Amino acid sequence: MSFLSNLFGFKSVDYKSLKQNGALIADVRSPQEFKGGHINGSINIPLQQLQQLLSKIPKDKVVITCCASGMRSASAKSILKSAGYGEVHNGGGWMSLKSKL
Repeated sequence: MSFLSNLFGFKSVDYKSLKQNGALIADVRSPQEFKGGHINGSINIPLQQLQQLLSKIPKDKVVITCCASGMRSASAKSILKSAGYGEVHNGGGWMSLKSKL
């Protein structure tokens, strides 16, 4: 499990504290998935559009990515880190992340 945790960027993170301190939650699922349920206050930017919509995510904020299972959010984290975002966390699946907030 440790190998998978490192591979996908899951770490012991206090998501509740990050959110309370202004972290932005970027949900990278499709609009249809997002409409089916999401974390209040999160923004929906589908993974395949993330590169083109980076301007919607302020670089001075902590960013938590989420999706359905953690795969797309891991990719989103990599994209954001490559684009110069400082603190980015892979929150994994949105339902799991919601329970940690």
